[in-house]
Amino acid sequence: MFVSPAFAQAGGASGGLGGIEAFLPIILIFVVFYFLLIRPQQKKQKDHRLMLEAIRRGDKVVTGGGITGTVTKVIDEKEVMVEIAENTRVRVQRSLIYGVVAKTEPMKSEAEAKPAEGGEQAKGGGSMLKKLLGGKSE
Repeated sequence: MFVSPAFAQAGGASGGLGGIEAFLPIILIFVVFYFLLIRPQQKKQKDHRLMLEAIRRGDKVVTGGGITGTVTKVIDEKEVMVEIAENTRVRVQRSLIYGVVAKTEPMKSEAEAKPAEGGEQAKGGGSMLKKLLGGKSE
């Protein structure tokens, strides 16, 4: 009727790792958080900072408030002048620019901008098909 008390038996050595086994799940969780949350966020911040540094006149930007405009002047490293409507310009802090919608191409020198007189078509060798198939242009 009565159950006799059971005493725990002394087992052998439980292993040499001891404390590391207790911290292993915590370390594993930290590694997963680093690769899934922290690292992508740092990359996103770096890309945003590089984008803000590359803003120049003529770029179409979107501010943090959702206003779209064209950069008319880069005032300094912290502010730009954005034209949001005709003859309506506002000063915007660079850090509040959400993104660049359209980048402008850098100005070309006059020699690159003006094609030669007559162009390739006038010379008779401007066929795109000839160029693709390896034909020589004259």
